[in-house]
Amino acid sequence: MRDAYPHFEAAGVKLYAVSYDDTEALRAFTEGQSIPYPLLSDIDSEVIRRYGILNDQVKPGDAMLYGIPYPGAFVCDESGLVTARFFHDSYKKRDSAETLLHAALGQVKVDDAGPQASTLEDTIGISLQIRGGGGRIRQGMIRHLVVRFDIPEGLHIYGAPAPEGMQALSIRVDGPDGLIIEPMNAPATAPLHLASMELDLNVWQGTPEFIIPLYANGVLASEVRPLDQETIELTVTASYQACDDATCLLPTTQTLHLTAPLDVVDIPQLAIHQGHGQREGNYDATPHMRRLLKRKIKKTPFKFLKFIWRSLRLERAGKARRGQKD
Repeated sequence: MRDAYPHFEAAGVKLYAVSYDDTEALRAFTEGQSIPYPLLSDIDSEVIRRYGILNDQVKPGDAMLYGIPYPGAFVCDESGLVTARFFHDSYKKRDSAETLLHAALGQVKVDDAGPQASTLEDTIGISLQIRGGGGRIRQGMIRHLVVRFDIPEGLHIYGAPAPEGMQALSIRVDGPDGLIIEPMNAPATAPLHLASMELDLNVWQGTPEFIIPLYANGVLASEVRPLDQETIELTVTASYQACDDATCLLPTTQTLHLTAPLDVVDIPQLAIHQGHGQREGNYDATPHMRRLLKRKIKKTPFKFLKFIWRSLRLERAGKARRGQKD
């Protein structure tokens, strides 16, 4: 959000972030990470509850974490009406700033120099681009693989269901283990009636773009170990058939390859997070952790002690299991 802020500012879109951290922590984070938009403190999670995003998977007995929201974002219009929302059940999965801006404006306005590839087979051109974050693949950050067809005037390609014996468009994306490929978002087809064959078809014409969300999980890019590789290779296979109103070309399959950079995640300067090969922040989070501990102990001393006891039991059980394996 920080890196994409100039695009939000140019579009007149205001950014605000809310967390249950105290104002001192947010001030240190703002100064250390050069955050250009307001960070709002909700230490009792009152606003978080009012917006219905309190993380109910975290129970009061989970002392340190209780009160956190589900990670995500609301997009509102000028009157405050929510027009879109993006939330996930884990902090390890986030939508890119470009996706939020697209939702606010209704169109992609960010110039993104992400990885690209293109090819031309017969008469149909296909190009690929990874949009969001400069195309860097990070743990949990959703990027969009955009597959764009350049269909000459007078031709179309079929959407499903296609006439018997004809090839409906299909796009398959293959990548390394740990790369999660989500269902494709396809543009709306246009109706086409072939009077000579008495057929009503669903087709694409012009330059349709097909959006395939993807992200890395901990297998590919973990927050607790250095990256195993600097880039990943994607293979995109598109099968289709191009026709005009009278004749059809033979079914075609095009295969494109795309190289995308892997990137680490950003972490605070806190002992528990450091030493794993990630990008450490420019601020010391230890004072904030101490204040958080004091606040939690003061508010729910017995639940906090129960949390510590349970954590120690789990740690001892883990050591015992490791000893049995050895």
